[in-house]
Amino acid sequence: MTVMAERTSHMSVEDFEQIASSTPETVTLEFIGGRIGEKVVADGDHETITMWLLRQCMQARPDLDLHPTQGLKAGANRKGRVRPDGSLAPIAHFAGQGEWAEPDGVLMTAEVTSYDSDTNQRDRQEKPAAHAAVGIPVYLLVDRGAGEVVVHTNPDPHTGRYRDLHTASFGEQVALPEPVGIRLDTEVLKNYVR
Repeated sequence: MTVMAERTSHMSVEDFEQIASSTPETVTLEFIGGRIGEKVVADGDHETITMWLLRQCMQARPDLDLHPTQGLKAGANRKGRVRPDGSLAPIAHFAGQGEWAEPDGVLMTAEVTSYDSDTNQRDRQEKPAAHAAVGIPVYLLVDRGAGEVVVHTNPDPHTGRYRDLHTASFGEQVALPEPVGIRLDTEVLKNYVR
């Protein structure tokens, strides 16, 4: 279950980082839009989808790594802290960057929805806005609740929105445009939804 704190402007990014660094390894915190959120523990289907995506990316683009745990600075003025289910970047891109890396050079972030009460706000609204605000070219949402994949492209950092969205039902072919340049067959995703 996701526990969200009430929106507040009283917490600084530095205060959040201190709190996040002292939480147990079994707890993952994010800071988006001025609020702390606890990222739920992924279920087996969620993890299977993440691993499927990792294999697809590495097979199609061996020059890239899909990092499933790297934290990123995101949002307006990079004042948010997110931990996508995947951050696609060149090999060794995050070396030496620490727990919360700069988003520059990240080609795509990916999220797989969870079955919790905060998924709509977090994965479908706040995270795309946070990633668009820092200019990440592609945001891939594997939406288990809707049974579809949504590819967000053409970020506008000024508005914090992606200008273009392409939605495909599980089972369809999905093109992840440049700079990613990968084509996904999403048929297998039908096996991992409730």
